[in-house]
Amino acid sequence: MSTTPDDVEQLISRLSGPLSPPDRIAFRRAAEDAIARVPCWGEGAVYRAVAGLQKAFFDPPTDGRACWDIEWELARPVSKLKAAPAIEFLGDGRRGRPRKHAR
Repeated sequence: MSTTPDDVEQLISRLSGPLSPPDRIAFRRAAEDAIARVPCWGEGAVYRAVAGLQKAFFDPPTDGRACWDIEWELARPVSKLKAAPAIEFLGDGRRGRPRKHAR
């Protein structure tokens, strides 16, 4: 099955997504050059030519970026709801809501 230029463009765009902006431009140029050298434009041949290049241009995130959590962005103190035990927990190991006893 032959691949159209639109399919090739979509593949390059999809594979350049996780790259940093300066690397995207360089990756696009290298991918277009590699595709020009592919003798048969089949889906697998084009993918293999371009996917190997993406690994060369990919810069993995640092440990700080990989372990990011939304709580690092929030500079608020811990809320009462977050600090208190769940409603279902009675404190003595039983589950359920604390009930008010009639007097």
